[in-house]
Amino acid sequence: MNPFSSGTRLRDMIRAIRACKTAAEERGVVRKECAAIRDSISENDPDYRHRNLAKLMFIHMLGYPTHFGQMECLKLIASPGFPEKRIGYLGLMLLLDERQEVLMLVTNSIKQDLNHTNQYIVGLALCALGNICSAEMARDLAPEVERLLQFRDPNIRKKAALCSIRIIKKVPDLAENFVKPVAALLKEKHHGVLITGVQLCADLCKVSPEALDYFRKKCTDGLVKVLKDVANSPYAPEYDISGITDPFLHTRLLKLLRVLGQGNADASDSMNDILAQVATKTESNKNAGNAILYECVETIMNIEDNGGLRVLAINILGRFLSNRDNNIRYVALNMLMRAIAVDSQAVQRHRATILECVKDSDPSIRKRALELVYLLVNDTNVKPLTKELTDHLEISDPEFKGDLTAKICSIVEKFSPEKIWYIDQMLKVLSEAGKYVKDEVWHALIVVITNASDLHGYAVRSLYRAVHTAVEQETLVRVAVWCIGEYGEMLVNNVGRLDIEEPLTVTESDAVDVVETSIKSHSCDLTSQAMCLIALLKLSSRFPSCSQRINDIIGQYKGSFVLELQQRAIEFNSIIERHQNMRSSLAERMPVLDEATFSGRRAGSVPAAVSTSQGVSVNLPNGSAKLSTAPVADLLDLSLDDAPAPSSSGGEFLQDLLGVNLMPVSLQPDTNQAQKSGSDVLLDLLSIGTPPAQSSPSPPQVLSSTDNGSPLDILDRLSTPSAPSAQVSSTSGNSSMLDLLNGLPSSPPMSVTEGNGPAHSSVTAFESSSLRLTFNFSKQPGNPQTTLIDGSFTNKSQDVFTDFIFQAAVPKFLQLQMDPASGNTLPASGNGSITQKLKITNSQHGKKSLVMRIRISYKVNNKDILEEGQISNFPRDL
Repeated sequence: MNPFSSGTRLRDMIRAIRACKTAAEERGVVRKECAAIRDSISENDPDYRHRNLAKLMFIHMLGYPTHFGQMECLKLIASPGFPEKRIGYLGLMLLLDERQEVLMLVTNSIKQDLNHTNQYIVGLALCALGNICSAEMARDLAPEVERLLQFRDPNIRKKAALCSIRIIKKVPDLAENFVKPVAALLKEKHHGVLITGVQLCADLCKVSPEALDYFRKKCTDGLVKVLKDVANSPYAPEYDISGITDPFLHTRLLKLLRVLGQGNADASDSMNDILAQVATKTESNKNAGNAILYECVETIMNIEDNGGLRVLAINILGRFLSNRDNNIRYVALNMLMRAIAVDSQAVQRHRATILECVKDSDPSIRKRALELVYLLVNDTNVKPLTKELTDHLEISDPEFKGDLTAKICSIVEKFSPEKIWYIDQMLKVLSEAGKYVKDEVWHALIVVITNASDLHGYAVRSLYRAVHTAVEQETLVRVAVWCIGEYGEMLVNNVGRLDIEEPLTVTESDAVDVVETSIKSHSCDLTSQAMCLIALLKLSSRFPSCSQRINDIIGQYKGSFVLELQQRAIEFNSIIERHQNMRSSLAERMPVLDEATFSGRRAGSVPAAVSTSQGVSVNLPNGSAKLSTAPVADLLDLSLDDAPAPSSSGGEFLQDLLGVNLMPVSLQPDTNQAQKSGSDVLLDLLSIGTPPAQSSPSPPQVLSSTDNGSPLDILDRLSTPSAPSAQVSSTSGNSSMLDLLNGLPSSPPMSVTEGNGPAHSSVTAFESSSLRLTFNFSKQPGNPQTTLIDGSFTNKSQDVFTDFIFQAAVPKFLQLQMDPASGNTLPASGNGSITQKLKITNSQHGKKSLVMRIRISYKVNNKDILEEGQISNFPRDL
């Protein structure tokens, strides 16, 4: 016989395929076999049709296409004999799915088989329908399946129930047809029929509220009786698993009772006794018993409140935590995390066992237990729990230290009863796992230390001790160096010593040694080295006797390849050697950092937001308050509905005012002036709290330990007074904010000439004695909301303008985009100009006109000049 003829047996084909040594050889065998099967199908040979389909199913399981044999399934299903139908239905379930259009052709054959006198053929049809039933087939065949739920043979009833589950999932509208037949199935004695009936009942409750109400009223007591009979039934060999009668039926019944009892007090009361019986009498030394206990606990926690049962359920979970099986412990921890919201006191009793799970060798158990411990922490147990976690931190695995450190820090910040305890715990964490601590955590520690004025000495002495034993912990070194730089004299003079402290003698040289050792450590990164340099500068002012030594240490970094360190070293060296008179002012102690502001910044809010209420205070960046004379919207003479929301963050607020694609630009500072933050730019632009120009030189600014790009910049700017403003001169003089808002001269009326193409007009938008700004407007055809503006700046004076910067702000209903200016130097006497393109989109075109506030800054003979104005009389058609 030809091994690839249609008469080849299935086993021969399997041997040929398995004998292939390469994938290419296998594809060749399969290709020849498929060709032979196609020939047989084209010849319509009925003798080998079942054999061909069997081989096609094996080829399909290997991953090769077999769509050409789908019609053979239908032909076999239409055959009268059981063997052919069996192969046909098997091929139908394997080769087709509910999305195949050819499936509609088999609906009539399945309907005939569902009414067949042979129960085995009926079973084949039910099995196929339960696997590949589509919505159309469900509607057509639901009456036959519903009738078969009352068939005499239990196997048919079981298969009909499973098929009904598929039908109601595909067509939920048919659920009401199955409610009463299912209620009869719940009284079955045959466990196979009963378990499928219970599952069908649970699915009906999910898709139909009416069915749920019906089963609660009619079937709850019956289900409780069934569960009681199963739980108390004697030994039955056909259902026994590990000494427990049919644990699968147990779990299904408990799941259904959970659905019926959830949200219904009467149904919950009727099942309390049986749940307590199952929870107390089920053996937990076998896995089958543990599965039943878990479902029982799940049911107790989901039905209506019963305090005694819930305590019993939580105690079962506590026993699970002592089990050697990791899977059982893991599901117990998951369940306890849900139970803590219901009865936290009952979960607290198992705190010791949960803490032991934190020390488990399995990483999944450790992580889940740590999350549960975090939920258990409250004001009364924070100290013992934190101690347990910090003690374990010393011996925990490196891969677990990150999660453990984050949780400890979060617990300490959230539940700290007093600042000294907070400082102690954070020092322990920094000493044991400092490299796992995130930046915002040690930033927060510095904020807390600055606010605890009575603990400055205690904190710097504690850090001094800790850094000697854990110099490799980078974040600890940063905090220690910062505190020594700020409070070095308190360390040396033992200022603020507490009774609980041990005596400590530190000389000025010892304090400098710590900073020198830290900056020269191989583990010291750029941020830490920069902080060490500023700490040394501050110590040079606090310890004059060590000034020369400190200068020598700083001088070693004047030739550093890292530009940041080189710049700091050169500047600080110059301050120490040549500017003795201003060093003490530069090295003054940092002002107290506001905790509320820092917490708000970490949470994403901005406490220093500008209020939109009449007559309320406006919080300025330096912490002072200024009375607001008008809402923010009035700054631009707008209505309140267009004002930016006061809850917006600083960056969003500034972006709304300046346009989507416009970056805020600060004034260029002089040598003795610090750069302004984004909020300062906003406040200056809107003329809120801007100090008047001063003719005298600005006083030196206090240097922070984290200036010039250090990660602690955010800390320094939380409560530090704003940097002195640049000296500003304007042709209109220094006017008050009220004058600026209400007393600005109006610009000449402007209009846009209409035409066939883009319309153009040229108007003078702003003019002073030294500067003229001209706007050329144009419109894009078909886009009336968008206005294109070509701005041209002309210098009317005899001096050259340098560092020229133009800024503009618009209300929220406008979107402003600005291209870069053509240059930053404006020639004198109109011998040249600077141009800049603007694009404004008016979302309320036709209702509101354009309005803009402008600010122009430049330098004349190295002197800062600032001019401001408001343009509010744009043409209506813009």
